[in-house]
Amino acid sequence: MRGLVGAAIGLAAVLSGCSAAPAGSVPAPAPAGATYPLPPRPVRPGETPLHIAPATEGDTVFEVIGLTTGMATILGSHAEWPAKGQFVRIRLVVINNGRSSVLFDTNRQLLLTADGQTHVPDSQAMLIKRQPGQFDLGAADRLELDLYYDIPEDGTPTALRAFGGPSLQDLQDTTGVDIPLR
Repeated sequence: MRGLVGAAIGLAAVLSGCSAAPAGSVPAPAPAGATYPLPPRPVRPGETPLHIAPATEGDTVFEVIGLTTGMATILGSHAEWPAKGQFVRIRLVVINNGRSSVLFDTNRQLLLTADGQTHVPDSQAMLIKRQPGQFDLGAADRLELDLYYDIPEDGTPTALRAFGGPSLQDLQDTTGVDIPLR
């Protein structure tokens, strides 16, 4: 019996030596200015990576990170859809820095073109590519998504007019922010 007790004590000593911190302790918080180590992601075929400064509208921050133009058709898991002109795809990161959730509506995000026109996302393209419509973006949440537009074949996208959703500062969400695409 003494041999078993001694072995158990020895095993407990070895196992407790493997622990980085005492049981029940909490790791130290990250220092101010620390960032997440997000790995780079490959750019998709035909896409241009964009390095545009983030833009803020209310509690929402927008980062446009990719642009694809001149797409004649789009393919999904269940359909192929031709453009009336050309499809334009914008890769967008949306971050809610607010303390409350915000109702985010992809249909309100407008593409501005060189001819002064504004374009809403193409509902069929968004559906085929299974992109979200209207959703609740939680407090401190980050989401990356694609927006698809069908613009004239000779159209040139110049900016994205982004709307973050109603907030305590802008209950109607009428302002928006223009983000140049070049």
